[in-house]
Amino acid sequence: MSVSRTLLGLLEPQAQHGYTLRRRYDDWFGGGRPLKSAQVYATLQRLARDGLVDLAGVSPGEGPDRRVYAITEAGVFELERWLTEPEAPDVAGTRRTLFAKVVIALDSGRPAREVLNRQRQAHLTQMREMRAKRQSGDLLTQLDADFELYHLDADLKWIDGAEARLDRLAAVIATSETPAPGKQVR
Repeated sequence: MSVSRTLLGLLEPQAQHGYTLRRRYDDWFGGGRPLKSAQVYATLQRLARDGLVDLAGVSPGEGPDRRVYAITEAGVFELERWLTEPEAPDVAGTRRTLFAKVVIALDSGRPAREVLNRQRQAHLTQMREMRAKRQSGDLLTQLDADFELYHLDADLKWIDGAEARLDRLAAVIATSETPAPGKQVR
């Protein structure tokens, strides 16, 4: 999953501390694998270097001062590009990235259904290519194509299920900045 683009999406509604970004990321996308603070701050530094975020201020806290980061106009443009570009179906991590795109799109008021529809089309195109490969190939090629087809089919089922629950998910996201720790979104 693209941590940098997901952090941009989390920053879009308002400027935030790195700590807050890490907490929101872990609550929504961590799945038992929380981000390390060092990864968040290294990513924010790269985003700042690339002109996608700016330091919006510093606020005192317990311990070191906390830096507040804000997305730039270039960052919003990059976020929009990321949200509208479908993931290559055969790339590892596509499923988590697609989930993140749906949540970020809903959180930002963008059309999450379009994100799912574009991804569905990319998957269907890949499935057509795999079917042609399977028909013209030897046994090993056929088995490899079947492997890809079954995974693509499972992804399409998830896309359909996610689309059926978009309104409920949008309501959950709209009523809560972030789910409470340990609380599952249903």
